[in-house]
Amino acid sequence: MTTTSRTSEPGAGGNGLPRMDPFFTATLSAEAYRILVALVYQHSRIQLGPDKQPMLANRLRKRLRELGLVSYDEYCAILQSERGPDEIEHLVDLISTNHTRFFREPEHFTLLTERLLPPLIPQLAVTGSGLRVWSAAAASGEEPYTLVEWLVEASDISHRMLDQAQQGIYRLDARHALPPELLQRYFQRGVGAREGTCRVKAELRKRVRLQRINLFQAEYPVPLDQHVIFCRNVMIYFDLPSRTTLVQKLTRQLAPGGLLVIGHSESLLGIHHELESVRQSIYRRR
Repeated sequence: MTTTSRTSEPGAGGNGLPRMDPFFTATLSAEAYRILVALVYQHSRIQLGPDKQPMLANRLRKRLRELGLVSYDEYCAILQSERGPDEIEHLVDLISTNHTRFFREPEHFTLLTERLLPPLIPQLAVTGSGLRVWSAAAASGEEPYTLVEWLVEASDISHRMLDQAQQGIYRLDARHALPPELLQRYFQRGVGAREGTCRVKAELRKRVRLQRINLFQAEYPVPLDQHVIFCRNVMIYFDLPSRTTLVQKLTRQLAPGGLLVIGHSESLLGIHHELESVRQSIYRRR
């Protein structure tokens, strides 16, 4: 059983002595869960239902241990204190779902490269402009690196995922399966302690700009007139008002004729927008 040496923070006992680590006995009460759900929604628009309480408790246990806390109620007190803003970033980071892989939903890439983007390239060549593509939920980087021949912007709300994306290091497993010719051309295989991993080559990494963005912040630090915005498998975590707000904000970020790509399991049903359907899950700004 371990102890914490901190005595002046909320994890310390009333007598100033360090507490033993009891994280495995902590129970997430209904009231603490209500506070956490409200804070998560307020700062990320991610909506957690009653069925997510065990998941949230499990993801926060390690954080409680790091802070030397004995209860989720103490953690809620920190979130509502002067330390709250910094800790809320940790909270949102921990609850963010970051499921991704290279060439996920490959039909989008095929359609873009073979049908939708080629007519635009000559126009850009005449004006000397570059193709502007934004992966608005980059997670650990597989999507923007899949688009790396065209991509100039990538963002995510999770510090943890952006750190991994910045490194560009991935395990050579089924999730990151790549055609051998692409693996040889764009990746370096790890050796020694790094065996079993691969890293995106430096010349590709420098073509991707990664930054933390909350999709509901007032302004995006991303250039306007984007030609393509990927925002896939994100809206499924939001309620209808939040989805409406997000689609309207992303539409304003698109150039006239620009494309918004969402996940195959998502739709704009019930959302007031100024987009026209191109194909399933692909929309064009009028």
